[in-house]
Amino acid sequence: MNRRQLGNTGIDISPLIFGGNVFGWTIDEEKSFKLLDHFVEAGFNCIDTADVYSAWAPGNKGGESETIIGNWLKQKGQRESLVIATKVGSDMGEGRKGLSKKYIIQAVEHSLKRLQTDYIDLYQSHFDFDDAPLQERLEAYTQLIKQGKVRAIGGSNYNSARFTEALQTSKQHGLAFYQTLQPLYNLYDREVQKDLQPLCVEHNISIIPYYSLAAGFLTGKYRTEKDVEKNPARAGGVNKYMNEKGFRILTALDSVAAECNTTPAQVSLAWLLSRPAVVAPIASATNIDQLNDLIKSAQLKLDKSAIERLNKAGD
Repeated sequence: MNRRQLGNTGIDISPLIFGGNVFGWTIDEEKSFKLLDHFVEAGFNCIDTADVYSAWAPGNKGGESETIIGNWLKQKGQRESLVIATKVGSDMGEGRKGLSKKYIIQAVEHSLKRLQTDYIDLYQSHFDFDDAPLQERLEAYTQLIKQGKVRAIGGSNYNSARFTEALQTSKQHGLAFYQTLQPLYNLYDREVQKDLQPLCVEHNISIIPYYSLAAGFLTGKYRTEKDVEKNPARAGGVNKYMNEKGFRILTALDSVAAECNTTPAQVSLAWLLSRPAVVAPIASATNIDQLNDLIKSAQLKLDKSAIERLNKAGD
């Protein structure tokens, strides 16, 4: 399996990242372990999570996903062959949020403890919070890298102006440099293509898209209101795609999938992998069949005609 380097880090990852938002939310620890085992045994090595996952689920308080991954890492071993990415900044309750230097230094210790590891491969600013200057957060990350607690850093949910400012701040003050960008990016949501994608290409920054399957809409399983009603946990995320543009994209996906003897989900991920600067999309699964479908996308190469039709459908 061809692996791709994250920015200029020397960290190589497989062309699909397992999204850990489902751990402790829609699947329990036992199922999470089975899926993670299957993912790694298939040759993949990168798992993405966040300290706040999955605080939104009833009875949760955040940290559930990291805890499950940590328990799995302890059981599995193989830490050095895996790439663990997590995020900091989102509201964990009781005033625990933001990107001040003090908070980042505290938060990383909690993530390391939950993950049961000495280091985080990729530590990301979850959102561009304005509670502290960019220089301050980058100073915190620089300190963590020097201490060996973090290998590389990335940004998530930045706009072009602020991401540019962050890169300039790093260069001006000799601070750690964002090596990755994690934006909302899929066949439907393409705002990143306007300014951020060219910026990432210019600076050799790796894009690792989230919502790669548009909350599951791009798998093709949500085509009517009844389909959405069957999975209320996903309803809020899927409804925004149930419109003319969304169904136009599904029609194109169906056509390309039929020609390639594959599935809409695989085509959606393969399309992302064909985009400039994209090294690996993030996608989640809650059962082995779903995961096998995602895994096969890494081997799918779309021809120019298919890519052009998909591009046009999302215009």
